[in-house]
Amino acid sequence: MEITRSEYCAVAIADCFADDGEIMGSPMGLLPTLGARLAKATSNPLLLLTDGEARILQGTPPLGVTTDVVEGWMPFRLVLDMVVPYGKRHVMMGATQIDRWGNQNISAIGPWAQPTRQLLGVRGAPGNTVNNRTSYWVPKHSPRVVVDQVDIVSGVGRRRAEEAGPAATRFHDVHRLITDLGVFDFGGPGHTIRLLSVHPGVTVEDVLNSSGCEITAGERVPETRTPSETELILIRDVLDPRRLREKEVPTT
Repeated sequence: MEITRSEYCAVAIADCFADDGEIMGSPMGLLPTLGARLAKATSNPLLLLTDGEARILQGTPPLGVTTDVVEGWMPFRLVLDMVVPYGKRHVMMGATQIDRWGNQNISAIGPWAQPTRQLLGVRGAPGNTVNNRTSYWVPKHSPRVVVDQVDIVSGVGRRRAEEAGPAATRFHDVHRLITDLGVFDFGGPGHTIRLLSVHPGVTVEDVLNSSGCEITAGERVPETRTPSETELILIRDVLDPRRLREKEVPTT
C-alpha cells in the first residue's frame, strides 16, 4: 500500500516530540494526537499524554478510544499549577494564520477594532508559547494561512517574546510548523520561518507559491523522512484503523 501524505504528516509530527523526554505532550487536533501517540509508541515512551481534557492515558490507544485506558486524573487547574509555569510541556496547536516571525492567530481575521471574522479568541496561546515548547499543525497550507504578518497575535513568536523581556523568553521555544506540504522551523534570519523538508510529491516551488510570506530555503531541501514499517503498522492497524487521518489530509 502506498504511503499517503497524511502518514508522512503523522511521522513528521511524531518527530516533533521525539527528543522531549519526560514531559507532558498536549496535542490539539486529530493529526497532532495521532503523531504524539506514535511518538510515545516509538521514539519517546516517557511522553505523558492526556485525552485533551482531564484524563491521563495509559499507553497509546486508537484515536477516539478513551474507555479502559485511563490511568490518572489531571484537571486543567493542575496543568496550570504543576506543568505550564515550569516549561515541562510541549503543545501542538492549530493556526488560522501563522506569520514569518512565528506569531500565530486563532482570535479573529481583520483589523482589531472591527474584525471581519471572529474565531476562538486568544485562549491559552500566549501562555503556551511563553511557558512551553510549542509547535503548530496546519492541514491546508495556503497564502491565507502562512502570511507575512498575522492580523492579531495569539501565540507569540520569538522576536515579540524578546521584546517583552527575560520572563517571556525563559521557556519560549516555537519548535516546528508541520503542514500538508512540509516541515518548517523558525531558524531563518531573525527567527523567521525556514523550510526543513518537503513531503514527497511537493516541490520547494510549490511551498513558496502557496505561502504569503518569504520563506528561507536552502539550495537542497530534503524530503520528509519515510515512515518505517513499524510506524506504518502502528498508524494503520493500531492507532488509526478507521483512517480518520484521511479526513484532515485526503489522499489525492
